[in-house]
Amino acid sequence: MNHPILCIGELLIDFFSIDRKASLLDSDTFTKRAGGAPANVCAAIAKLGGEAHFCGKVGNDAFGDFLQNTLEQLNVHTTLLLKDNSHPTTLAFVSLQEDGQRDFIFNRGADANLSVEDVPLHIFNTVKLVHFGSATALLPGPLQQTYRTLLDAAKDNQCYISFDPNFRSDLWKGHEAEFVKLARDLIAKCDFLKVSDEELFLLTNEKDIPKAVTELHNLGAKCIAITLGKDGTYLSCKGAATIIPSIPIQAVDTTGAGDAFVGATLYQLGKLDSPESLSYQDWQDIVQFSNKAAAKVCEKVGAIEALPTLGEIQSI
Repeated sequence: MNHPILCIGELLIDFFSIDRKASLLDSDTFTKRAGGAPANVCAAIAKLGGEAHFCGKVGNDAFGDFLQNTLEQLNVHTTLLLKDNSHPTTLAFVSLQEDGQRDFIFNRGADANLSVEDVPLHIFNTVKLVHFGSATALLPGPLQQTYRTLLDAAKDNQCYISFDPNFRSDLWKGHEAEFVKLARDLIAKCDFLKVSDEELFLLTNEKDIPKAVTELHNLGAKCIAITLGKDGTYLSCKGAATIIPSIPIQAVDTTGAGDAFVGATLYQLGKLDSPESLSYQDWQDIVQFSNKAAAKVCEKVGAIEALPTLGEIQSI
Protein backbone atom coordinates (compact mmCIF):
# COMPACT_ATOMS: atom_id res chain seq x y z
CA MET A 1 0.00 0.00 0.00
CA ASN A 2 1.20 3.52 -0.80
CA HIS A 3 0.09 6.16 1.69
CA PRO A 4 -0.24 9.68 0.23
CA ILE A 5 2.74 11.97 0.77
CA LEU A 6 2.35 15.76 0.70
CA CYS A 7 5.27 18.04 -0.26
CA ILE A 8 4.88 21.78 0.39
CA GLY A 9 6.89 24.66 -1.05
CA GLU A 10 8.21 26.16 -4.25
CA LEU A 11 7.78 25.11 -7.85
CA LEU A 12 9.71 27.30 -10.27
CA ILE A 13 11.50 27.59 -13.59
CA ASP A 14 15.26 27.14 -13.68
CA PHE A 15 16.90 28.75 -16.71
CA PHE A 16 20.36 27.23 -17.08
CA SER A 17 22.94 28.92 -19.27
CA ILE A 18 24.29 26.50 -21.86
CA ASP A 19 27.16 28.83 -22.68
CA ARG A 20 30.08 27.07 -20.99
CA LYS A 21 31.96 28.97 -18.28
CA ALA A 22 30.15 32.24 -18.92
CA SER A 23 28.61 34.73 -16.53
CA LEU A 24 24.96 35.65 -16.92
CA LEU A 25 26.13 38.93 -18.46
CA ASP A 26 27.86 37.01 -21.22
CA SER A 27 25.30 34.19 -21.59
CA ASP A 28 23.05 34.21 -24.64
CA THR A 29 21.36 30.82 -24.56
CA PHE A 30 19.39 29.19 -21.76
CA THR A 31 17.51 25.95 -21.33
CA LYS A 32 14.26 25.77 -19.35
CA ARG A 33 13.76 23.17 -16.61
CA ALA A 34 11.18 22.56 -13.90
CA GLY A 35 12.72 23.21 -10.49
CA GLY A 36 12.08 23.60 -6.80
CA ALA A 37 13.23 21.14 -4.14
CA PRO A 38 9.80 19.96 -2.92
CA ALA A 39 8.66 19.51 -6.51
CA ASN A 40 11.75 17.40 -7.20
CA VAL A 41 10.96 15.28 -4.13
CA CYS A 42 7.39 14.82 -5.38
CA ALA A 43 8.68 13.75 -8.77
CA ALA A 44 11.08 11.26 -7.18
CA ILE A 45 8.28 9.68 -5.12
CA ALA A 46 5.94 9.42 -8.10
CA LYS A 47 8.60 8.03 -10.44
CA LEU A 48 9.28 5.23 -7.93
CA GLY A 49 5.56 4.43 -7.85
CA GLY A 50 4.45 6.30 -4.73
CA GLU A 51 1.49 8.63 -4.27
CA ALA A 52 2.81 12.21 -4.20
CA HIS A 53 0.81 15.41 -3.73
CA PHE A 54 2.30 18.87 -4.32
CA CYS A 55 1.18 22.03 -2.54
CA GLY A 56 2.42 25.41 -3.73
CA LYS A 57 1.72 28.39 -5.97
CA VAL A 58 2.76 29.33 -9.50
CA GLY A 59 1.71 32.16 -11.76
CA ASN A 60 -1.34 31.87 -13.97
CA ASP A 61 0.91 32.01 -17.02
CA ALA A 62 2.64 29.79 -19.57
CA PHE A 63 5.45 28.89 -17.15
CA GLY A 64 2.91 27.87 -14.52
CA ASP A 65 1.13 25.70 -17.08
CA PHE A 66 4.44 24.10 -18.06
CA LEU A 67 5.23 23.28 -14.43
CA GLN A 68 1.78 21.83 -13.78
CA ASN A 69 2.02 19.70 -16.92
CA THR A 70 5.47 18.48 -15.89
CA LEU A 71 4.22 17.23 -12.53
CA GLU A 72 1.04 15.71 -13.92
CA GLN A 73 2.96 13.80 -16.58
CA LEU A 74 4.83 12.15 -13.70
CA ASN A 75 1.52 11.32 -11.95
CA VAL A 76 2.05 13.86 -9.17
CA HIS A 77 -1.30 15.06 -7.79
CA THR A 78 -1.74 18.82 -8.32
CA THR A 79 -5.08 19.53 -6.60
CA LEU A 80 -3.22 21.82 -4.18
CA LEU A 81 -1.16 23.55 -6.88
CA LEU A 82 -2.61 27.05 -7.09
CA LYS A 83 -2.42 29.61 -9.92
CA ASP A 84 -1.80 33.24 -8.92
CA ASN A 85 -3.35 35.94 -11.11
CA SER A 86 -1.35 38.73 -9.45
CA HIS A 87 2.21 37.35 -9.50
CA PRO A 88 4.19 35.56 -12.22
CA THR A 89 5.83 32.18 -11.81
CA THR A 90 9.13 32.33 -9.91
CA LEU A 91 12.22 32.21 -12.16
CA ALA A 92 15.88 31.46 -11.45
CA PHE A 93 18.73 32.10 -13.91
CA VAL A 94 21.96 30.19 -13.33
CA SER A 95 25.32 29.92 -15.06
CA LEU A 96 28.61 28.27 -14.15
CA GLN A 97 31.51 30.70 -14.50
CA GLU A 98 35.09 29.93 -15.46
CA ASP A 99 36.23 29.98 -11.82
CA GLY A 100 33.64 27.31 -10.98
CA GLN A 101 31.37 29.72 -9.09
CA ARG A 102 27.68 30.06 -9.88
CA ASP A 103 26.25 33.28 -11.28
CA PHE A 104 22.69 33.49 -10.00
CA ILE A 105 19.68 35.78 -10.44
CA PHE A 106 16.45 34.97 -8.65
CA ASN A 107 13.18 36.57 -9.74
CA ARG A 108 10.75 35.59 -7.01
CA GLY A 109 7.09 35.52 -7.86
CA ALA A 110 4.03 33.46 -7.03
CA ASP A 111 5.68 30.84 -4.80
CA ALA A 112 6.19 33.46 -2.08
CA ASN A 113 2.47 34.17 -1.87
CA LEU A 114 1.04 30.85 -0.72
CA SER A 115 -1.16 31.85 2.20
CA VAL A 116 -2.68 29.84 5.04
CA GLU A 117 -6.11 30.50 3.50
CA ASP A 118 -4.98 28.75 0.31
CA VAL A 119 -4.53 25.38 2.01
CA PRO A 120 -7.46 23.43 3.50
CA LEU A 121 -6.14 22.26 6.86
CA HIS A 122 -8.40 19.21 6.79
CA ILE A 123 -5.91 17.73 4.32
CA PHE A 124 -3.95 16.56 7.37
CA ASN A 125 -6.84 14.28 8.31
CA THR A 126 -6.03 12.11 5.29
CA VAL A 127 -2.35 12.80 4.56
CA LYS A 128 -0.18 11.56 7.41
CA LEU A 129 3.27 11.92 5.83
CA VAL A 130 4.28 15.52 5.10
CA HIS A 131 7.56 16.87 3.70
CA PHE A 132 8.75 20.42 4.31
CA GLY A 133 11.79 20.97 2.11
CA SER A 134 11.50 24.32 0.38
CA ALA A 135 14.60 26.39 -0.37
CA THR A 136 12.50 29.58 -0.45
CA ALA A 137 9.96 28.97 2.32
CA LEU A 138 11.97 30.64 5.08
CA LEU A 139 12.56 33.81 3.06
CA PRO A 140 10.40 36.85 3.96
CA GLY A 141 6.87 36.68 2.58
CA PRO A 142 3.51 35.01 3.21
CA LEU A 143 4.94 31.54 2.50
CA GLN A 144 7.17 31.74 5.58
CA GLN A 145 4.23 32.03 8.00
CA THR A 146 2.18 29.57 5.95
CA TYR A 147 4.97 27.03 6.23
CA ARG A 148 5.17 27.37 9.99
CA THR A 149 1.39 27.22 10.39
CA LEU A 150 1.06 24.14 8.18
CA LEU A 151 3.83 22.35 10.02
CA ASP A 152 2.12 23.03 13.35
CA ALA A 153 -1.20 21.82 11.92
CA ALA A 154 0.43 18.65 10.60
CA LYS A 155 2.06 18.05 13.97
CA ASP A 156 -1.24 18.60 15.80
CA ASN A 157 -2.80 15.95 13.54
CA GLN A 158 0.01 13.51 14.40
CA CYS A 159 1.45 13.51 10.89
CA TYR A 160 4.96 12.19 10.33
CA ILE A 161 7.10 15.25 9.55
CA SER A 162 10.05 15.24 7.15
CA PHE A 163 12.24 18.33 6.89
CA ASP A 164 15.15 19.32 4.63
CA PRO A 165 16.40 22.90 5.25
CA ASN A 166 17.70 23.17 1.66
CA PHE A 167 20.04 26.06 2.41
CA ARG A 168 20.96 28.06 -0.70
CA SER A 169 23.79 30.51 -0.06
CA ASP A 170 22.72 32.64 -3.05
CA LEU A 171 19.40 33.37 -1.32
CA TRP A 172 20.75 34.10 2.18
CA LYS A 173 23.92 36.16 1.71
CA GLY A 174 24.33 38.33 4.78
CA HIS A 175 21.30 36.75 6.50
CA GLU A 176 22.64 33.32 7.39
CA ALA A 177 21.94 33.78 11.11
CA GLU A 178 18.26 34.38 10.38
CA PHE A 179 18.12 31.21 8.30
CA VAL A 180 19.70 29.20 11.11
CA LYS A 181 17.18 30.44 13.67
CA LEU A 182 14.18 29.72 11.45
CA ALA A 183 15.47 26.30 10.42
CA ARG A 184 16.21 25.23 13.99
CA ASP A 185 12.63 26.11 14.97
CA LEU A 186 11.37 23.64 12.36
CA ILE A 187 13.97 20.98 13.17
CA ALA A 188 12.59 20.89 16.71
CA LYS A 189 9.31 19.52 15.32
CA CYS A 190 10.48 17.02 12.69
CA ASP A 191 10.58 13.22 12.76
CA PHE A 192 12.99 12.78 9.85
CA LEU A 193 15.67 15.36 9.12
CA LYS A 194 17.93 15.33 6.07
CA VAL A 195 20.82 17.80 5.89
CA SER A 196 24.08 18.01 3.99
CA ASP A 197 27.36 18.15 5.89
CA GLU A 198 27.61 21.85 4.95
CA GLU A 199 24.15 22.52 6.41
CA LEU A 200 24.97 20.52 9.53
CA PHE A 201 27.96 22.74 10.31
CA LEU A 202 25.99 25.90 9.51
CA LEU A 203 23.10 24.92 11.79
CA THR A 204 25.25 23.88 14.75
CA ASN A 205 28.58 25.72 14.31
CA GLU A 206 30.14 22.36 15.15
CA LYS A 207 32.66 20.60 12.88
CA ASP A 208 32.46 17.23 14.64
CA ILE A 209 29.59 15.30 13.02
CA PRO A 210 28.55 13.18 16.05
CA LYS A 211 28.52 16.26 18.31
CA ALA A 212 26.58 18.30 15.76
CA VAL A 213 24.05 15.50 15.28
CA THR A 214 23.59 15.17 19.02
CA GLU A 215 22.76 18.87 19.18
CA LEU A 216 20.04 18.45 16.54
CA HIS A 217 18.64 15.41 18.34
CA ASN A 218 18.49 17.51 21.50
CA LEU A 219 16.51 20.11 19.56
CA GLY A 220 13.90 17.46 18.78
CA ALA A 221 14.81 15.72 15.50
CA LYS A 222 14.24 11.98 15.85
CA CYS A 223 15.95 10.41 12.83
CA ILE A 224 18.78 12.31 11.11
CA ALA A 225 20.48 11.61 7.78
CA ILE A 226 23.61 13.62 6.88
CA THR A 227 24.42 13.28 3.18
CA LEU A 228 28.18 13.20 2.54
CA GLY A 229 28.28 12.94 -1.24
CA LYS A 230 30.42 10.09 -2.54
CA ASP A 231 31.23 9.10 1.06
CA GLY A 232 27.65 8.01 1.73
CA THR A 233 25.21 9.04 4.46
CA TYR A 234 25.68 9.37 8.21
CA LEU A 235 22.56 7.90 9.80
CA SER A 236 21.65 8.60 13.42
CA CYS A 237 18.48 7.33 15.09
CA LYS A 238 17.25 4.84 17.67
CA GLY A 239 20.33 5.58 19.76
CA ALA A 240 22.74 4.32 17.09
CA ALA A 241 24.80 5.92 14.33
CA THR A 242 26.89 4.79 11.36
CA ILE A 243 27.85 5.76 7.81
CA ILE A 244 25.94 3.96 5.08
CA PRO A 245 28.27 3.88 2.04
CA SER A 246 27.22 5.12 -1.36
CA ILE A 247 27.78 3.24 -4.60
CA PRO A 248 30.67 4.02 -6.99
CA ILE A 249 29.57 6.06 -10.00
CA GLN A 250 30.96 8.41 -12.62
CA ALA A 251 29.25 11.65 -11.57
CA VAL A 252 28.09 13.98 -14.35
CA ASP A 253 25.78 16.39 -12.51
CA THR A 254 24.94 16.35 -8.80
CA THR A 255 21.86 18.59 -9.21
CA GLY A 256 18.86 17.04 -7.48
CA ALA A 257 20.76 14.25 -5.70
CA GLY A 258 19.60 15.39 -2.26
CA ASP A 259 15.99 15.63 -3.43
CA ALA A 260 16.22 12.15 -4.94
CA PHE A 261 17.53 10.87 -1.60
CA VAL A 262 14.62 12.42 0.29
CA GLY A 263 12.07 11.26 -2.28
CA ALA A 264 13.35 7.69 -2.15
CA THR A 265 13.25 7.74 1.66
CA LEU A 266 9.69 9.07 1.74
CA TYR A 267 8.59 6.57 -0.90
CA GLN A 268 9.70 3.77 1.42
CA LEU A 269 8.13 5.37 4.51
CA GLY A 270 4.89 5.80 2.55
CA LYS A 271 4.56 2.04 2.27
CA LEU A 272 4.41 1.70 6.06
CA ASP A 273 1.50 2.15 8.44
CA SER A 274 3.81 3.28 11.24
CA PRO A 275 7.27 4.68 10.37
CA GLU A 276 7.87 5.24 14.08
CA SER A 277 8.12 1.46 14.58
CA LEU A 278 11.15 1.05 12.31
CA SER A 279 14.24 -0.54 13.82
CA TYR A 280 17.74 0.83 13.25
CA GLN A 281 18.40 -2.02 10.80
CA ASP A 282 15.24 -1.03 8.91
CA TRP A 283 16.57 2.53 8.67
CA GLN A 284 19.91 1.31 7.38
CA ASP A 285 18.12 -0.57 4.60
CA ILE A 286 16.06 2.51 3.75
CA VAL A 287 19.12 4.75 3.54
CA GLN A 288 21.01 2.21 1.44
CA PHE A 289 18.15 2.29 -1.09
CA SER A 290 18.03 6.11 -0.98
CA ASN A 291 21.80 6.35 -1.52
CA LYS A 292 21.37 4.39 -4.73
CA ALA A 293 18.62 6.77 -5.91
CA ALA A 294 20.81 9.79 -5.23
CA ALA A 295 23.80 8.23 -6.98
CA LYS A 296 21.79 7.37 -10.10
CA VAL A 297 20.70 11.00 -10.44
CA CYS A 298 24.35 12.09 -10.53
CA GLU A 299 24.96 9.96 -13.63
CA LYS A 300 22.74 12.18 -15.79
CA VAL A 301 22.17 15.89 -16.42
CA GLY A 302 19.09 17.51 -14.89
CA ALA A 303 17.13 16.95 -11.69
CA ILE A 304 13.68 15.62 -12.59
CA GLU A 305 14.87 14.17 -15.89
CA ALA A 306 17.57 12.13 -14.13
CA LEU A 307 15.36 10.63 -11.41
CA PRO A 308 15.52 6.81 -11.44
CA THR A 309 12.66 4.35 -11.62
CA LEU A 310 12.17 1.58 -9.06
CA GLY A 311 13.50 -0.96 -11.56
CA GLU A 312 16.69 1.02 -12.10
CA ILE A 313 17.42 1.09 -8.37
CA GLN A 314 16.56 -2.56 -7.83
CA SER A 315 18.88 -3.58 -10.66
CA ILE A 316 21.94 -2.17 -8.84
